[in-house]
Amino acid sequence: LPLPLTTLPEPSRSLPAPTGSAGPGGPGPVTCGSVVKLLNVQHNVRLHSHDVRYGSGSGQQSVTGVAAADDGNSYWRVRGRTAAVCERGRPVRCGQAIRLTHLGTGRNLHSHRFASPLSGNQEVSAFGEDGEGDYLDDWTVLCSGTYWARDSEVRFQHASTDVFLAVTGEQYGRPIHGQKEVHGAAASSQHNYWKVMEGVFMQPGEVFKAERYHAEL
Repeated sequence: LPLPLTTLPEPSRSLPAPTGSAGPGGPGPVTCGSVVKLLNVQHNVRLHSHDVRYGSGSGQQSVTGVAAADDGNSYWRVRGRTAAVCERGRPVRCGQAIRLTHLGTGRNLHSHRFASPLSGNQEVSAFGEDGEGDYLDDWTVLCSGTYWARDSEVRFQHASTDVFLAVTGEQYGRPIHGQKEVHGAAASSQHNYWKVMEGVFMQPGEVFKAERYHAEL
């Protein structure tokens, strides 16, 4: 059945041209300030948002998964957690809390104790204005090693409610036919893994380069 959603005008913000140069020694870490697309590995859809609000739950801006690799509304900026600054180019550490800000609308990936529309899991929305929302925008990056590597599969755990950012295959009807539900899952599973795909990557800062140099000595 079609989900009752409210369609708002599409934003007209310019989007960056995707780049994917890895450089010597592998692709390196994901850094603050980078703008990326995130692929759910199990379901092959990219994390997406748009000015379409949920017709149930919070009524906030919806977050979905889309199959198209070239959709301009799937870019997210990597930022420090709420009320914290993460300098541009600083690598994100495994276990660090971050925000993911939707480039097209300026709202942050968010979760709270509302039921998601299709599966009844925890709702994931986009919240805030001009990149500023609240502490429910914070997600902890779960990965192996020291830093979030651009070629690794990672999980995002909501810092306040402990759910994992997930896709389990439920599909919307009109007006966003074919897009998959993104929600918060209580347990970790193969549905929780994400990988950085296209993006514009800020080069690691001097602090990271010095740390890596000393680690190699």
